Amino acid sequence: MKIALIGYGKMGKAIEEIAIAKGHEIVLKINIDNTEDFTDESIKKADVAIEFTGPETAAANISKCIKAGVAIVSGSTGWLTQWETVAQLIEEKNGAFLYSSNYSVGVNLFFELNKYLAELMEPYPEYNVSLEEIHHTQKKDAPSGTAITLAEQVLQAIKSKKQWVNQPSENKEDLVILSERIDPAPGTHKIMYHSAIDDIEIIHTAHNRKGFAGGAVLAAEFLHNKSGIFTMKDVLFGE
Repeated sequence: MKIALIGYGKMGKAIEEIAIAKGHEIVLKINIDNTEDFTDESIKKADVAIEFTGPETAAANISKCIKAGVAIVSGSTGWLTQWETVAQLIEEKNGAFLYSSNYSVGVNLFFELNKYLAELMEPYPEYNVSLEEIHHTQKKDAPSGTAITLAEQVLQAIKSKKQWVNQPSENKEDLVILSERIDPAPGTHKIMYHSAIDDIEIIHTAHNRKGFAGGAVLAAEFLHNKSGIFTMKDVLFGE
């Protein structure tokens, strides 16, 4: 499979290493220094693009690949206010797109665990739920896309919580997400249920980028020769 890497930072290089080890070919590498090389002609050399950039450029990058007829996997976060516009374009072009806030297999299993625990905790209002997330100082968005996904899952199940906030709050309807940026820290996410009697916590800690990169390559393999919009749940659980 021929892969284009849109975003060739630490994550892009980790993806490249895994993709080549699995027998794939990298036909295009785009970073901030060679954006002029990101043309329709160059992107069309790829079967699938894998995009890890930033909230300012992600939607445009995704749209460019879809318009060129190239399937695209994106792990960029912070751009979802433009989701409807991108989704409409994918439908119009019969494109192929796979998005996840986190491509780690472990994190996607953690998502399922989070949903199940939140459903179990809903009948017990004496437990107050909150989230913490820790990432490296170069991460551009806070809270992380993964933390937002976890928070939205909790809000779906815990009806006493009405919205998430990224700061301490005394409002019982707020689901608090506390964000910390330190180095080195590939990523830790913690969901805590606190009561006067005891605490219940689930934690996912990434040790390096290999889990995220390997999942992104797995997603690209899944997306090849498909059309539609998919998530890592489709990749891992076939739903």
